[in-house]
Amino acid sequence: MRPVMQGSRHPANDAWEALLYAHGVLIKQFAAEDIWVDLSMREYDVLYTLSKCPEPVRLSELNRHVLLSQPALSRLVHRLADRGLIDCQSDPADGRGVRVSLTDAGLALQRQVGRRHARSVARVLTAALDRKDLRRLETIGWALARQPTAFTHENEDISS
Repeated sequence: MRPVMQGSRHPANDAWEALLYAHGVLIKQFAAEDIWVDLSMREYDVLYTLSKCPEPVRLSELNRHVLLSQPALSRLVHRLADRGLIDCQSDPADGRGVRVSLTDAGLALQRQVGRRHARSVARVLTAALDRKDLRRLETIGWALARQPTAFTHENEDISS
């Protein structure tokens, strides 16, 4: 289903709307699947992000890679630590900071859920896109992720 919008729009706005709409639809679909064991998708996101880190990271670094506010991330990390899935250590370079990493149990759970989620993502995306489209989507996604900080073009007129 495509949302109905009134008026003339810029192609960038249409593309952005399509991207957000697709994201929302897919997230709801993935969240409804019986693959998450006893994790929320946000908890899984933190475990997944930490699984990509070769060494413990500061919370501020982790926060750059997940879609949570700093206070929400801090609370979530402490809950995961209480469950034995994340290890929190004082930062040796700055005792005020905390560095976090996965425990063995956290890594095992991330891999268990991750395998199921990866199969689900592959099934859903390959049902809608061929290999060429998937590669283009990957290229577009990484190009958007590499954009400079926001508001670098704030005076550019996009209303035409």
